[in-house]
Amino acid sequence: MKKNKLLEQLDIQIPLIVAPMAGGLSTPELVACAAQAGAIGFLACSYDSPENMDAQIKKVKQLTHKHFAVNLFTQHPALNLTEQQIEKAIVATNQYREELKIPSLTKLNPPYAPDFEKQFEIVLANIPKAFSFTFGLIKKEHIKECNKKRIVTIGTATQLKEALSLQELGVDALVAQGVEAGGHRGFFDPNENDPNISTDNLVSQFIKKLNIPVIAAGGIMNQKHIQKILSKGASAVQMGTAFLLSSEAGTSEPYRRALREKKRETELTKVFSGRYARGLKNRFMTEMKDKVTDSILPFPAQNALTRDIRSKAAQMDQEEFLSLWAGSNAHMIKEHSALEIISKLNFK
Repeated sequence: MKKNKLLEQLDIQIPLIVAPMAGGLSTPELVACAAQAGAIGFLACSYDSPENMDAQIKKVKQLTHKHFAVNLFTQHPALNLTEQQIEKAIVATNQYREELKIPSLTKLNPPYAPDFEKQFEIVLANIPKAFSFTFGLIKKEHIKECNKKRIVTIGTATQLKEALSLQELGVDALVAQGVEAGGHRGFFDPNENDPNISTDNLVSQFIKKLNIPVIAAGGIMNQKHIQKILSKGASAVQMGTAFLLSSEAGTSEPYRRALREKKRETELTKVFSGRYARGLKNRFMTEMKDKVTDSILPFPAQNALTRDIRSKAAQMDQEEFLSLWAGSNAHMIKEHSALEIISKLNFK
């Protein structure tokens, strides 16, 4: 396969990025397998404390001497939640705690997520080949720090105005995240409506207007999908859902069972985290959708609110209360090792 700029920047052999999937799905083992296959894998560290993040990165380094990358969510704006807002959200979810036999919540205290600046220090200390970020822009100083250490920077965009602002910021490349993508939607302003642009259309738009490499993400599951999107000018594909049933992924057993059904539709929802994300429909998604809007806290507070429910559900082998993040083509998923999945994609 003819080399392109992005492959040279990342020093990889095939135009494949194994996507960052937060919540323990992107294990060091999965990241290392991607590297061994000539691709690059991303550790999704957004929910990790700096200490745990450092340990995860060091585990990858033990498993492979090849390149890997790290992904973070951008710094969240401070949330000034009222006691009434928090109480409504707690009341809306306590029935599920009762059902799962876990203590009812009475309060929810910040911080709701790890500090981005401390996480970013871990990135700089470990010098991964690439660093990607989602949910907006980082500071120009962050880009400069990465440039000093020759860390490739990759932003995430769901519409052209975001892509142009990322290019102006100085990123080396960006992910064009189509609406088909599983997991969190990367649009910058959580109060805006979803741009709702398909991967194909997004890549076509970006290729015409940008002069940096574009990575296609969303709904890509097989060789046919890859060939189609690369022919539109994408420099690489980013695939996550395709690896959820791999032995190396950190997918829980009830999550795997739901994926194996191949009958559940996917839907965008805010009910688990407070930001739109695509996942397999289950009872929690359906019932919580009918609650009044102000029962859902903004991200990342809602994510902190539902964490105990999701954790207990995984322990109890109960998929109806898990965030089953998956792309719109999840029904096409295959169950193989990560190396087999990559091999069957037939990159030349």
